[in-house]
Amino acid sequence: MAIPFTYTASSGSRPDIPKWVPPKPTTMDLDWADLRTIELSLLDSADPKVIADLLTTTKAAIKEDGFLFLTNYGVSLEQLHRQFDLAQYLHANISEADKERLLWDPATGVFAGFKPRYGWKREPGQFDGIEHFNFYSPEFEDDERVPKCIAPFMDEITAFCEYLMNSVNRRLLKLLSMVLELPEDYLWNNIQSHDGVVGDGYFRHALYYPLEEQQRRARKGVRMYGHTDYGTTTLLFSVPVTALQIWESDNKWRYVKYKPGALVVNLGETLEVISGGHFKATLHKVADPPADQEHEQRLSLVFFNGSKGDMQSPLLQREGFVLKQGIFMQFKKLIDAGLSVPTNKEWREAQVSTRVQTAPEERLAGVKDINGTKYGEDLILGVPIVLPV
Repeated sequence: MAIPFTYTASSGSRPDIPKWVPPKPTTMDLDWADLRTIELSLLDSADPKVIADLLTTTKAAIKEDGFLFLTNYGVSLEQLHRQFDLAQYLHANISEADKERLLWDPATGVFAGFKPRYGWKREPGQFDGIEHFNFYSPEFEDDERVPKCIAPFMDEITAFCEYLMNSVNRRLLKLLSMVLELPEDYLWNNIQSHDGVVGDGYFRHALYYPLEEQQRRARKGVRMYGHTDYGTTTLLFSVPVTALQIWESDNKWRYVKYKPGALVVNLGETLEVISGGHFKATLHKVADPPADQEHEQRLSLVFFNGSKGDMQSPLLQREGFVLKQGIFMQFKKLIDAGLSVPTNKEWREAQVSTRVQTAPEERLAGVKDINGTKYGEDLILGVPIVLPV
């Protein structure tokens, strides 16, 4: 039986911080993605039928959508909102000196530190109105690597991330291992990186500032361009400001609804490759919010789980490969040609350090028409990547 998240404050004084007040959800009738909901607590059931139904629903969600809602995972709404309090406090109080001292450098292959509102490189680029602070494992080990305003609260953030890693994600990977008919701890023991508080992944505090009309036009209604994540799983906490969209099988972008307290889970490229394409790393992007939320700040918490080892040996032989998936199909071409496949670390760092968040129409190999849909194509470590324009 999984133990719920608990936190006991360490001794010592810390400032009182304002409560995060969730914005009002949109009332607009949008084109919504119809995602399945998985109750993680059902994994503890002693009823074989409950487990069988859980596996069936999970398998359908990850093969057809690549996204799902996760509920009853052990964190209360009050505990979750406390983490949003802390993220809000960080963005409101980080000093200019800390922004400069902790400025990120994606050219190093990691996003660690502070992202300003001007693009996805260390040098200022196009204004996007997005700020981050990204906590990798070293940030949890040294208060000098985090903003001074948040240092008194690092024990809370650490406890929260340890629970996400060692309880929520471990149980989720157990469920996915069972779907693959593997030993229950296979993905946790062999694929998931779990050295340090967040392994080779990271925890992000993100704040999307509202854009002026001219800025929205310049970005063509997109805050983050379409992409897939490169690790095992991504745990995104559902927020009231509607902006996340996923690319569905009918070649349409659809918004993901707000589900208070739920995790929006998507699978990364690692799981697509090692599952032989049976798991789906789904394209997603952050779009402009609907008209009744354009004035709102969008505060977001995301836990990106990293992977270890190589990406050369797909696990699923019994059912065969699923070649319609993007990244797996490209990796299998390398394998069949006897060429080396990037390790998880190489693949992760190459994506971060090279062409991250480049507009699809500006990709290196130009724009191609595939079955009536325009895609921008890029090359990362010799692997073609296509993203819808």
